[in-house]
Amino acid sequence: MPAHAPRPYSVEIPLRWSDMDAYGHVNNVQYLRLLEEARVEGFHAWFGEHDPVLGRGVLVARSEIEYHLPLEYRHAPVVVDMWVSRIGGASYDLDYVIRDPERVGERTYAVATSTMVGFDFADGQPRRIDDRERAVLDQLLGDPVALRRRR
Repeated sequence: MPAHAPRPYSVEIPLRWSDMDAYGHVNNVQYLRLLEEARVEGFHAWFGEHDPVLGRGVLVARSEIEYHLPLEYRHAPVVVDMWVSRIGGASYDLDYVIRDPERVGERTYAVATSTMVGFDFADGQPRRIDDRERAVLDQLLGDPVALRRRR
């Protein structure tokens, strides 16, 4: 979790039976769905009626996930902690921790980051982040998640 941020936004996301693969754990591709569902909930909570997902437009330009533990299907949801780690002119990075709700720090299944780009669907091109969006994102700013990098 970020070292300097008021507190990450946390949302519980239920697992689906169909998330499970032949090995009996949540398939790695389903982690992207967990991140997407957390973003949709987060954007609604953060931006309200000015939600860039449904209003002005935002796209995922890049995602990177580091898997820590296998996540087995269960009825209990997972928690996705989410915060902003970088803000640019037309893009920003969202960082995430997917974990057990009761065991903060003990059961981290994955950490991830996504680069989000403001996009104007009517014009079909990227757009600058406006002052309203920037003000919200600034309040969520924290340190980047620690990902191991390939060299």
